[in-house]
Amino acid sequence: MKGKEYDLKLKELQTRLCHLQDWVKAKGLRVIVVFEGRDAAGKGGTIKAITERVSPRVFRAVALPAPSDREKSQMYIQRYIPHFPAAGEVAIFDRSWYNRAWLEVGKEEQARRFAARIDDPLRQWKLSPMDIESWRRWDDYTQARDEMLMVTDTPHAPWHIVRSDDKKSARLNCISHLLSVIPHERVHKDKVKLPKRPAKEKYDAAAGLAGRKFVPEAY
Repeated sequence: MKGKEYDLKLKELQTRLCHLQDWVKAKGLRVIVVFEGRDAAGKGGTIKAITERVSPRVFRAVALPAPSDREKSQMYIQRYIPHFPAAGEVAIFDRSWYNRAWLEVGKEEQARRFAARIDDPLRQWKLSPMDIESWRRWDDYTQARDEMLMVTDTPHAPWHIVRSDDKKSARLNCISHLLSVIPHERVHKDKVKLPKRPAKEKYDAAAGLAGRKFVPEAY
C-alpha cells in the first residue's frame, strides 16, 4: 500500500475511533482490548496507530514489566485487575494473559525485522533477551501458540488473528475490526464557538517572562 493511501485510510479510521471514544465516554462503558503477538509482529505500531489521535485519558495502553516474586505467586489475573478500565475508559493490554498469539508474522518477515533492529540505533532497544530466545525457538513458540488456541479459542471468547507481514494493512485491518466488534453510535456534539476576547489587553503577557530562563532556540 502506498504511503498516501495508507495515511488517508488511517485518518478515516482514526476519526471513527474518536467517535467511538465519544460513545464510550457518553455511556460510561468499560472496554478491554488484549493484544498479543510474536516478537516483531507489530504490536507496538498497531497500538500506537489506535491511540495516537484519541485522548490518553480514555484510551490507555498497559504494558506491565516482568512479575515480581510476590506477583508470581498470585493468580495471574491479579496483576491486571488494578489496571482495568473505569467507566468511560478503554484499556489496551500489550502482551497480557497469554503468550505470543494474535498478531501473526511470518518467519521470513520476522527475520527481516530483527535484522533491521540490529542495525538501527533507534530500534535496538526492542531486542531483549526474550526476543533473541524466541528467534531460536520459533518452532516451540508455534507449537505453544497452537496449543493455546486449542484450549482458549471459544465461540464465547474467540481470538482474532491479524496477519501482519504487511504492517500498514495489519494496522488498518485491526482498527477496522476493533470498530466492528464494539457497538457504538455517533454522539451529537454542538459545534464549539470561541468567545470573543476583550479588544484591549488587561495584562502584559510578555512582561511576566522578562528575565526568565528560556530553552535555547537551536532550531
